[in-house]
Amino acid sequence: MEKNRINVGIIGTGFIATGLYYSIMQSSELQVTVIRSRRKAEECINLNKELITNSDQELIEKSDIVVECSGNPVYATPIVRKVMEAGIQVVTMDSELQITTGSYLKQIGKNLLTEAEGDQPGCLAALKKEALEMGFFPLVYGNIKGFLNYNPTMEDMKFWSKKNGISLNQVTSFTDGTKISIEQVLVANGLKADIAKGGMIGFKRTFETFENGAIELAKYADRNNVQISDFVMYRNKERHPGVFLVCKHQKIQSAYLEYYKMGKGPFYILEKPFHLCHLEIIKTIKEMLHNKRPLLTNGISPKYSVKMIAKIDIPVDTTINYGIGSFLLRGEPIEIKSDIEHVPAGLIFNVKTKKAIKAGQTIHFNDIILPESEAYKAWINTLKTLKS
Repeated sequence: MEKNRINVGIIGTGFIATGLYYSIMQSSELQVTVIRSRRKAEECINLNKELITNSDQELIEKSDIVVECSGNPVYATPIVRKVMEAGIQVVTMDSELQITTGSYLKQIGKNLLTEAEGDQPGCLAALKKEALEMGFFPLVYGNIKGFLNYNPTMEDMKFWSKKNGISLNQVTSFTDGTKISIEQVLVANGLKADIAKGGMIGFKRTFETFENGAIELAKYADRNNVQISDFVMYRNKERHPGVFLVCKHQKIQSAYLEYYKMGKGPFYILEKPFHLCHLEIIKTIKEMLHNKRPLLTNGISPKYSVKMIAKIDIPVDTTINYGIGSFLLRGEPIEIKSDIEHVPAGLIFNVKTKKAIKAGQTIHFNDIILPESEAYKAWINTLKTLKS
């Protein structure tokens, strides 16, 4: 441990956490000093076992800043709360936590919590900042997706999990639309955009080209005088995943923008054709340390959430270990006030059904037995904030 470096604590030991650990090892300014895990040190085979702890207090004592990337709001919320109460900044790569308990956590300290650049929401927040500095007016905050299957098979998901080196529930949530719903809800709440009436347009149409899809989203936003958070489904599976804005600009700039090969307008696509997750987290760590400026949060009074929908008929007394990436449930965006009894995606861990649930049914609190947790209390706190 070198005294002249910033001490970074990490919550989580999965794909992102491990990649971040390797990335920080190459930094001359940062060093990982502690990794908070639920697992025993000997189980974390790709990490320095001497850094692994199961203690929240040790995480706090050894960290100047903490990165949370566990993907489990129920587990992470009390840890993040303790870290923030100690006055330590927290950077998340965890849209699940942000849309479930981020609004509650944000109340602890205005400049102590932010989502990181690297995953799509953080990249869109950074792209928006750049666009505004150039005088653009964003209409669409867009994600890019090449494949969608509401109810994929276990066999297919095991294949892609092994091929891509990510967990089974992660690859399932990417495939069935739950993850992109979570990401775009955070974008909508954090950047003050809307979700299209009736749900994201990306779920309803597949476009031949990315550009055609992006312009169609812009036409919808312009016609309805809104900014929207959405995504484009396109047929070219070889395109790099990334994010984009579709914007307008002052008419006087149209000739310049056409000269710059941006087209004739009135809609202009600004694209970041990659997002490099853990490699980009370091940019946000440094921004928080030096300027104390959060990049993106869920806001104090969020408008949208992600509801869970049954993929199949689910019998009474069924245990659902997790909702995000489940073979029983999938997620879609919902305006919170339209159904305050829906169970947010990030709360469904180790729940049991109290009644039989039909395929296509939205999961409500009276459908399940939900274990007590700080995350659940945080969600109730957020609902009270919305009602006041």
